[in-house]
Amino acid sequence: MMMLRSLNMGCVALAHQFSIPVSSSSSSSSSSSKLLLMVPKGFKHNNWVTCESPPPPPPLNDQTPPALLKERLASGEQLYGAFSVSFSPIVAEILGWAQYDFVVVDMEHGPGGTMAALPVLQVLASTGTPAILRLPANDPVWAKKALDLGPAGIMFPMIENADAAQNAVRACRYPPKGIRGAAFPIVRAARYGLDYSYLDRCEAEELLIMCQVESVEAVKNIPEIAAVEGVDCIQMGPLDLRADMGLLGFPTDSSPSNLLREAEEMVKSTGVYLCGFATADDSPSALMELGYDMVSGAVDVGLLRNAAVADVQQHKQKTKKKKKKLDNSKFSKIL
Repeated sequence: MMMLRSLNMGCVALAHQFSIPVSSSSSSSSSSSKLLLMVPKGFKHNNWVTCESPPPPPPLNDQTPPALLKERLASGEQLYGAFSVSFSPIVAEILGWAQYDFVVVDMEHGPGGTMAALPVLQVLASTGTPAILRLPANDPVWAKKALDLGPAGIMFPMIENADAAQNAVRACRYPPKGIRGAAFPIVRAARYGLDYSYLDRCEAEELLIMCQVESVEAVKNIPEIAAVEGVDCIQMGPLDLRADMGLLGFPTDSSPSNLLREAEEMVKSTGVYLCGFATADDSPSALMELGYDMVSGAVDVGLLRNAAVADVQQHKQKTKKKKKKLDNSKFSKIL
């Protein structure tokens, strides 16, 4: 009897989740609807069991969410963010409470995939910080898995032309506009099926689609990339651009910077948002002055590296001097 009661409860949840049709009951003892679901042999004769119809879903948290990235950009705000490469939830939580406008979880150069990204997104959500997922490739399977986690934005690397941009956008849209697989009743993006407005908001209204331009050929194709419907931002890739020009080992050569300035003007003339990374050549404030809408100015491992090196340089030298002093004093006593 206990097993049957547990099965009934499971049927309720399963039927509600997948919208199994309900048939009315004519029983005089109850006016509630009934559901008929197939179960294994041995629980009920004819292999069927009756389940009560599910109760209405619990109300969602009515706390006002933070403004969407797209809303803030549309209002003219310039946003300053950071990259999470370590995939450490603790470090990501610090970035969130430090009040960066957004954090990019980097699955292209970081060691983690979607499973490692999930707890990072969860702690960022607890701080009210929008998360952007950077994919390792312009691939619809990676896009599908990333989108199901519910990021505020998704960044596609190495977008070379309009065809690549169209493929990226289609990967973010459900049919008939795209090819994204549908599992919204069970994924985090839709609060595991509890957010019934998800389908109305998840594409044009909420999701920020970012295409990275990282080669000479891609710079030439900026106008056609930006013209693709659904592309919200073009993210400049200064380091890969320098590499594509064969100048990665020549940091003083200004040719990549000159091309980057040309690319920036092209993006600003298209109407899509201009986004980029701060470098040794271009500080965050310099990029803001150049008209960037979003600037990523810090990387979590870089912040830790710089702080660690500075700490060692400051305190280890003092320790060495003190040790040398002690050694000399000992020597003078022996003499």
